[in-house]
Amino acid sequence: MGLRPPLLYRVVAVLSRPVLHGLFRLRVQGTENVPASGGFVLACNHLSNFDPWPLGMPLYPQRWLRFMAKVELYWWPATYVLNAAGAFPVNRGRADVQAVQTAVRLAREGNVVVMFPEGTRRTKGLVKRHQARGRSGAARIALEAGVPLVPAAVAGTDRLLALGPLRIAYGAPIEMEDLLATGDMRRAAQVATQRLMARIADLEASL
Repeated sequence: MGLRPPLLYRVVAVLSRPVLHGLFRLRVQGTENVPASGGFVLACNHLSNFDPWPLGMPLYPQRWLRFMAKVELYWWPATYVLNAAGAFPVNRGRADVQAVQTAVRLAREGNVVVMFPEGTRRTKGLVKRHQARGRSGAARIALEAGVPLVPAAVAGTDRLLALGPLRIAYGAPIEMEDLLATGDMRRAAQVATQRLMARIADLEASL
């Protein structure tokens, strides 16, 4: 799949606009922070399997998203839909080297790779906003690919059936140049993740 989105992605994008802006009253802030060209990692909080939908639509048609999807979702005909939507499989629960390599390659090729550092969807009533703990995968991919790490936050995707409003915020890329100078990639990813999660929390509080 190249930098041009597949037909299904384009069809969904066109049909989604009146639904998102009308039915769900989508409000977006910070699109000026999103790189206009070149690959980057877009890291967001995770409330629902529907998160990539409103997260990606405000950036279309200039940018479209590639994202990891758990391998359990890959069964026919869902496989076709996921691939056409820009997804690629990941095995959760163990280090999936191939998925990481794919993400790095896609980012280097100029794609927008979406990551959810929290690792899994939040459980209502059990995970508070300030308790979200990020995994370092998003930062490691951005560092290895040599691309920006852009924070984002979504609100309302866990209330779609209630037709609650959807809110999206994009933040400025995380500062990482100072971390690369140390030569310690593992430590750099850890510190970058700390900065990332703090920024995501700020963005989420603004929604």
